[in-house]
Formats: sequence, C-alpha cells, structure tokens
Amino acid sequence: MNDSRIVRYVLALIITIFSVFPTITSAQSETPRIEMGTAGEPYPNMPLIPPIGVRTGKYFDIPESVQGPAVDPAKGYRLQKFGGGLYMITDNQIQSMFLVYDQGVVVMDAPQSYAAHIRQAIAEVSDRPITHLIYSHSHADHIGGAKTLGDIPTIIAHEETLRLLKRDADPNRPLPTVTFKDNYILHVGEQVLELSYHGPGHVPGNIFIYAPKQRVLMVIDTVFPGWMPWRRFAVSQDVLDEFARVEDVRKMDWDTVVGGHVTRVGTHADVEMQAEFYRDIKQAAATALATTKIGETLNPLDKGNPWAVYDNYIDRVAAQCVNTLTPKWSTKLAGFDVFIWDQCYSMEQTLRID
Repeated sequence: MNDSRIVRYVLALIITIFSVFPTITSAQSETPRIEMGTAGEPYPNMPLIPPIGVRTGKYFDIPESVQGPAVDPAKGYRLQKFGGGLYMITDNQIQSMFLVYDQGVVVMDAPQSYAAHIRQAIAEVSDRPITHLIYSHSHADHIGGAKTLGDIPTIIAHEETLRLLKRDADPNRPLPTVTFKDNYILHVGEQVLELSYHGPGHVPGNIFIYAPKQRVLMVIDTVFPGWMPWRRFAVSQDVLDEFARVEDVRKMDWDTVVGGHVTRVGTHADVEMQAEFYRDIKQAAATALATTKIGETLNPLDKGNPWAVYDNYIDRVAAQCVNTLTPKWSTKLAGFDVFIWDQCYSMEQTLRID
C-alpha cells in the first residue's frame, strides 16, 4: 500500500468513527442516570393523598358536624357546663375539666396552652379555692401547666404517672401526692369522681375519670369525636391495647365523653364510629401485609440492602392500606388526610411485629 492509499484509508476511518460517535453519545445520553438517595418513580397505584414528608397544597375541609362552639379570642378559652357543678374548659384544641363542690374545686388536668386561664375560668362560676388536681396521665400537653396553678394541697394520679414524672423531673409538672393502682374514688362534699386504670394503651398510667352524678366520662387521648386520631394512634405505646380501651369506652354507661382534644365533646355514636374505623384499618393493614410481595419494584442494585428491601415493602403496604380506607373514611373523619399515612404505617408495624 503506497503512501497516498494509506492516507486515504486513515481519512476514511476517521470519518467513519466521527459519523458513528454522535449516535453512541446520543444513546448514552438517553440512558437515565440514577442519582443515589434521590426520589425514584412513584410506586404503582400510589394514593392521591400525599405521603409523609410531601407537602399538601390544601387539606380536606373540616365537616360542620365536628365543629364546636366558637372560642372568644379575647379570653382564649370557652366553658361548657355539664350540670351538677361540672365544667369543661377548652380552646377547641385541647380539653380539661373542673368540678365545684361546697368547699372548693377539683381540677382535672392543666394543659400547657391555657393553664394560665384556669383560675379565671373557675372564677366565672365560683370563688372557691382549688383543693385537688387530678392528672389524667403524664404528658406535658395535658398537665404541663400544673405549676401555674400554684400550690395544690392534693394531686392525684396513677402510680405509673408518678414513676414517669419522677423520671422526667419537670418542675412544671409537680409530683402527685396521692397515687393508686387500679381504682380510686374521690369524695368531696356531695360530689364523687371515680378514677380507674384499664391498661397502658396511650401511655402507662392513663386513667378514666368518671363523674357518675353528671354521667360524664373523661378519657384523654383515646377518643377523638368525629376526628381522625392524632398521628400513630395518638402515639400510643401499645396500639392494640389502645384499641381495647376504645372498646371499654364503647361498652360503658355514660352520656358525654371528654376526649381531651379537638373541637367538641363526644357521643356514643362518635365512639362507635371510631371503633369501626379501628376495625377497618386493622383489616386493611392485615390484607396489605398478606398480599404485598417483598422485593417488587425494588432497584436490583439494592437487593443486598435489607433496610431498603423492607422500606420498599412497608411503603407499598402502607400505600395499599391508604387506598383501601380512603373511599369510605375520607368524608367521615375530619383530618383523615392529615394522619392516614401515619396510622397505616403504625398499624402495619403493630401487626407485623407486635
């Protein structure tokens, strides 16, 4: 091969390479590049309700049926009279009670959000001193304002509440002076309050407070009249026991239930509806766990990562649970869309592990 032919051959080869190169680079550019740790394609049949961590543009409207009377913004609370000297105080987000008797007043819980107004609220109906304070349980949102009431001669709580408060060492939640294990009946003048402990559910030490004369039952963080419960079943330490506590409330004889949160008191119909929702979500999560296959839709490169395998599986279980419950319950429970993902994650974990 002479020099001229070699030159022509090399030129032809170069032209061929450059003519093919754009095709190669174009094909490479069309191959999606997966960045580690970033969002992938949505799971199949993903619910329309945004999952945890995804911002919601507009939450579902709150039904009129769950609205309570308005709170006077100048006062920051409202009083609801049950009769027989028993009253509820609320800011339409959290609730507590007090009972007036011939020598004084028994206060039940001192929420952080309006504890400073409790004495003002009592003064609307009585000039008698606070003689007793009852803690429903240990959580600060319900009793974290106790210190603002000043020195109360008698503070009553379950023995588990005392244990937890000693551990927490919060000066805003003074330690109980009287504790009990199963039942305690408080007689003050002609008034009676029956305190009872049924199980850990929401938190160890969470008690039932019943005023038999007024037929009012106070059970905090267990019943949410007309509303989706707070996230993860009100962060219950024992979800199935919390479900059992709702069944206890359902079977008891009372006229009004005070649940400690949201906009109004509850009725038997409210408790029946919450019990039905709990049955439905338990069944929905159980079905999702049984029918969802581990490993489907997982990136093959992640099969050696057991945390990723189960994160993928649990996400799809929760998504199926949300899809199952949405048609029936999204228009029945206020705030359904706010916490339904939390409830499904909590329910699948309870059934899978507990």
